[in-house]
Amino acid sequence: MIIGVPKEIKAEEYRVGLVPAGVRALIRTGHQVLIETNAGAGCLIPDEEYSRAGARIVPGPEELYGQAEMIIKVKEPQPREYPLLRRGQIMYAYLHLAPAPELTAALLEQGVYGVAFETIQLPDGSLPLLTPMSEVAGRMSVMVGAHCLTKTQGGRGVLLGGVPGVARGKVTSLGGGVVGLAATKIAVGMGAEVTVLDVSQKRLSYLDDIFGSRITTLMSNPDNIWHEVVRSNLVIGAVLIPGGRAPYLVTRNMIAHMKAGSVIVDVAVDQGGCIETTRPTTHTDPTFVVDGVICYCVANMPSVVSRTSTFALANVTLPYACRIADDGLKKACHKDPALAKGVNVALGRVTHPKVAADLNYDYVPPLELL
Repeated sequence: MIIGVPKEIKAEEYRVGLVPAGVRALIRTGHQVLIETNAGAGCLIPDEEYSRAGARIVPGPEELYGQAEMIIKVKEPQPREYPLLRRGQIMYAYLHLAPAPELTAALLEQGVYGVAFETIQLPDGSLPLLTPMSEVAGRMSVMVGAHCLTKTQGGRGVLLGGVPGVARGKVTSLGGGVVGLAATKIAVGMGAEVTVLDVSQKRLSYLDDIFGSRITTLMSNPDNIWHEVVRSNLVIGAVLIPGGRAPYLVTRNMIAHMKAGSVIVDVAVDQGGCIETTRPTTHTDPTFVVDGVICYCVANMPSVVSRTSTFALANVTLPYACRIADDGLKKACHKDPALAKGVNVALGRVTHPKVAADLNYDYVPPLELL
């Protein structure tokens, strides 16, 4: 199979879809790898490293997309990449289609196979290709939130850990999954007062076993969300419905009752956000203010720690890329139900139930088209 790795063109996206070790692994089993020139520059991987690994460096996306049977990216295709896609081509990347009707329509029109990192799901419900980036984003959420709380950034001027004789800052995580757990580790380490809300009693019990009296766990319901959000200095949106649009848990009215200078970091922005006022922002202009509350909604948070994020992502995406390349997508999906759940669109049809439901398409099981 011919595999192509383009340079990411989403605003301030510095990661890359494949590292030199991945190139060697694919070439070792008889595949060809094309790397667009400077694709790895954002995470300090020069073209020469890819060349030494056996990849062929191509000058631009037209040649790469024109030859590659599978495209390995990090982020979803951007509008100027849509015309480069062709029917039957495999797009293997984070897609986040449920809140993206225009992207979904483009992938359907071009007839590609869209394999989304974020919906490859193991039998235990875990999402192995989403986990490392969720861990990065969860850890970063408290770090950027603490920065936004400083007075020079328009925040309340609150130090999350406090000091002797002064109350600690209050952090609330809406969700106790991978993002929420990562955020809680950092917030507890900084000495903050931490509350985690989740709809799963089992998950809350697990978090209580880990952190004990260092955090408060609460069942996620409208009353508890209201009570905790309006008292918080920092709120982390850490909700995930695999493949589906995130539900709004924090309303505009709740925000209006928060203290001026408080901060919300909505990590769920990739799936539409769990805060009613969420809209995607960038690292250059990461925040906006609603009723005096600072909202940070960057849709590719891990990109600013691009080298760490790239290698963490490559660790988990490469094995599935090798399976697709070695067996072909059809055989690989029939052999591995987890991979089949990653197929969101195929040959002009929607093949993920949550995407179909959220965007009002007919759902076709992926194995019917593979």
